[in-house]
Amino acid sequence: MDISERVQGVVEALKQTYPDPRCALEYQKDYELMIAVRLSAQCTDARVNLVTPALFARFPTLDSLADADVSEVEDYVRTCGFFRQKAHDIVCACRMLRDEYGGRVPNDMDALLRLPGVGRKTANLLLGDLYAVPGSVVCDTHCIRVCGRLGLSEGKNPEQVERQLRAILPPEESSDFCHRIVLHGRAVCTARKPQCEKCTLRPFCKSFCGE
Repeated sequence: MDISERVQGVVEALKQTYPDPRCALEYQKDYELMIAVRLSAQCTDARVNLVTPALFARFPTLDSLADADVSEVEDYVRTCGFFRQKAHDIVCACRMLRDEYGGRVPNDMDALLRLPGVGRKTANLLLGDLYAVPGSVVCDTHCIRVCGRLGLSEGKNPEQVERQLRAILPPEESSDFCHRIVLHGRAVCTARKPQCEKCTLRPFCKSFCGE
């Protein structure tokens, strides 16, 4: 099976298994997604979704977050871990959105990477989810693990895996593909005990086929 056949098979199987590949983080406004993604670093999406309602109720606008006392934001995000750095990044990023980007999350990779706490993974997620930018590849640990097992990528460096996947994935499928891979990595292709016997991707899996 060549790489194009493997990619096509994986994409279609994931579509059937996970027809609604929405981001698990809950948000209403563009900057709220940016904040939720920042909080999710080394923290579960479920925990973030418990924390953000109170945070966004206390600071209901971009201006209120941009002018917030960092120590107060720390109190709201404490249970997400690394709360001091995350609170600092949230306030500074919101201030930059207000003062430099017209109050909107930008739809440009270089502009996004200027925001405190925003790396390529976050930027790709924002581009894909907020603006449906083709070729937005979000390489988190699930994506790197599962794509490596499938034979779609090599290595564990996120930027290298992003480049490899960008080269083989249909651009219009990339964002949803990554959300589906995360769902599959959590439910089936887990880190310690992958459930290969019930995996819908098994016919296309390089690890299982022994290629």
